[in-house]
Amino acid sequence: MDIQVKIGERIKALRSEKNLTQEAVAFKADVDRTYMNHVETGKRNISVVTLEKIVCNGLETSFKDFFEHESFSNSKRRGRK
Repeated sequence: MDIQVKIGERIKALRSEKNLTQEAVAFKADVDRTYMNHVETGKRNISVVTLEKIVCNGLETSFKDFFEHESFSNSKRRGRK
């Protein structure tokens, strides 16, 4: 699965868990609501700066907690034994 899609799905899942609308997260993160929709559907290649705004400000979650989710774990280690 594409990393953009994984990030979008994780954002959407956290947003849903916290019972927040796209509009509420977008407002806290200082991004447009339609941009949030495109991020959640994996249609936007989000910058690290904007990802930080959405995750840390909009969702009030740390990067560590965001990326520790099982959806980001590699089942295979490339080039390592």
